[in-house]
Amino acid sequence: MEAGDDDTDVPAAGAAAGGTESGAAVPPAAGVEGESAGGPAAGDAAGGPADSGGTWSGAERGSGDGPQAGRPQVGGAAGVPVQRGDGGTGPGTERGTGGGPRRSGSGGEVPTGSGVPHGTGSASAPASDFDRRRDGFAAGEGVPAAVAHSPGASRQWVSDELTRSADTLAARAAAAGGTWPAALWRRTLYVIGAGLLALLLVVGLTALGPGWTRARTAALLAAVLTAGLLAGAAWLNRARGGLLAPVVGEDGRLSTGRAVAGAWTLLAGYALLHLALALALADGSAARDRLLDGLGWSGTGSGTGAGGAAGLVVTVAAAWAAALGARAVVAYRLRSGGLTKTRAARPRAADLLTDDAGRAAAVDIQYAVVAAAALLFALVQLGRRPEQLPGLPWGVAALVAVSAAVHLAARLVDGGRPAVLSVVRVREPGDLHTAIRTGDDVEVRGTGFVPAGAESPEQLARVVVRIGAVHVHVPLVPVAGGFANPTATRLTVPVPVDVEPGRTELRVVTAGGAESAPYLLDIVD
Repeated sequence: MEAGDDDTDVPAAGAAAGGTESGAAVPPAAGVEGESAGGPAAGDAAGGPADSGGTWSGAERGSGDGPQAGRPQVGGAAGVPVQRGDGGTGPGTERGTGGGPRRSGSGGEVPTGSGVPHGTGSASAPASDFDRRRDGFAAGEGVPAAVAHSPGASRQWVSDELTRSADTLAARAAAAGGTWPAALWRRTLYVIGAGLLALLLVVGLTALGPGWTRARTAALLAAVLTAGLLAGAAWLNRARGGLLAPVVGEDGRLSTGRAVAGAWTLLAGYALLHLALALALADGSAARDRLLDGLGWSGTGSGTGAGGAAGLVVTVAAAWAAALGARAVVAYRLRSGGLTKTRAARPRAADLLTDDAGRAAAVDIQYAVVAAAALLFALVQLGRRPEQLPGLPWGVAALVAVSAAVHLAARLVDGGRPAVLSVVRVREPGDLHTAIRTGDDVEVRGTGFVPAGAESPEQLARVVVRIGAVHVHVPLVPVAGGFANPTATRLTVPVPVDVEPGRTELRVVTAGGAESAPYLLDIVD
């Protein structure tokens, strides 16, 4: 999905997240770099066998004496559980492979999560520290002996520690990212100056043969005035990135639609200003009449066949219609709960061609390519006939309009709210087949649990499953290179003892705030 189309506030990356399992005492917080020790969780049984192996444990109830049923346990030298694409579990990342988590089973998926928030650039030292700590927990390192005896307590302790570290990392990234607008607006001044110098060289070189003309003087004056207006706009928006401010959406990403519409407006404004200055500098009524003919609506005056200035007007209108329409559609879908967006730390040039997750977006690419080709055509027309508005044939204008319509239509179908398809009790081989009870782990299967752009650790820690009136924060289960829980299609959470037996509703709340439709779940006593 294209970034930057909405006008509705989106959750800021790095917002506080957390929550603990019912009855679990949380040890003191630790930073990104440090390790900390904690006490045993009050809600988990003591006296169980010490177990540092990376397996899904056996059959404990919430206050029983055995290991917790199906709870994913961190630690161990090998066999850290990874959810498979078929919904089962199996051996995942093995220690010492050095290549990140391996896929388990047919259709397995790579664990989610990364130490570098979206849009912050290359990995920093704190991000590397977070990654090392996460991978150490995945290998069974750093878990205090006081909680290592209980799979449920150790899992919750590791999740809480990683959540605090992720929040600290996100806060540092946000503080570092807050300095980019002041530095960027000065760079835009350099770009404006470089463009003006390039135009001066081109006009000067092309004047070596035929000589200097009033049209070239008008072109340079129009360029200087345009550059001055752009520099003034950059200064007024210096706290928001200079010239990038109009094309950055409320989600902190560059908008393809706004960028294309802005480029066409800039071209049309420069061409019109150039004609106005040329008309003021024209000598004689014949020259002025010729310039006035260049403003003609039909293709006859522009000399480009059918279309003429009308083609340019239609193209600019289509670009702005697509930009404003996309913004309205995204804003409506956000308010109605049909779409989830998260905020990026800072805009990137790649946002113009990618979705919120940084993956190449075919719809945005085709729109950018078609618009760039049409802009180049219009620039060539302006250079060859500077006394006329750049005329676009109807075929070119229609191509841009169709591309803009496809770009707008994609905003209607991209993304969606989370959907719960099924809920099953987590069972280990050899365990009894039984109904879901309080204290059991359940696996929620569906779609859209981790929306695009919400793959960073602090966003994963904000995913919540609401079972009845109890809000259960999905625990982070680390594996080398990412997290096995939560994922976009599966969540594993314990059923708290506070949930009343009987039929109750289960809902999933994403990091972006979207909530799934209720799913009826039967819990027996």
